[in-house]
Amino acid sequence: MLLHILENEHPNVRVICTADPELRRMVSEKTFRPNLFYILRPVDITVPPLREVTEDIVPLSDYFLTHFAHSKEQHRRKLDASAIKALKLHPWPGNVRELKDTVLYTAFHSKTDVISAADLNFSQTEPDADDSLALRKPQKDKEKIIEAYRHSGSWTGAAKLLGISERALIEQRKKHRIGKKGEPEV
Repeated sequence: MLLHILENEHPNVRVICTADPELRRMVSEKTFRPNLFYILRPVDITVPPLREVTEDIVPLSDYFLTHFAHSKEQHRRKLDASAIKALKLHPWPGNVRELKDTVLYTAFHSKTDVISAADLNFSQTEPDADDSLALRKPQKDKEKIIEAYRHSGSWTGAAKLLGISERALIEQRKKHRIGKKGEPEV
């Protein structure tokens, strides 16, 4: 129906949409209509995933917390240093939507005005935590795993900071040859 309207009725509108990054492949595989592809694609804007622009995490989180406070007529909650570090370590496979859900869920359930890393509940928003680390570059994964371990002091804490299950973290440690004390295995 959208294609029919855009092709035949020429409405005075601009359509802004998001799409799978493999849309060209889908057109060549005939799983997406080429005429719709060309109508929707006069300008292509690529927005990097949140995990590649970690400097956006704190301002976005602050915005979500401010909006939440206004909507609930409450004091605005703040993120402490541990929460900021945990948010920056998380891979964000769900991008900004996942960040928003995580921050709002935490703000809603928080008993204090200061949110710490322990208050964050990444598993609440992540449908398949085992795949989250697989979305990034291997060297970055290894560095983030070691950094999470050093920050938390335990593998359980590191898994929580990374937003993955302990089983997934064990698999990642094996894959990256990271020893029990966070050091590379020889």
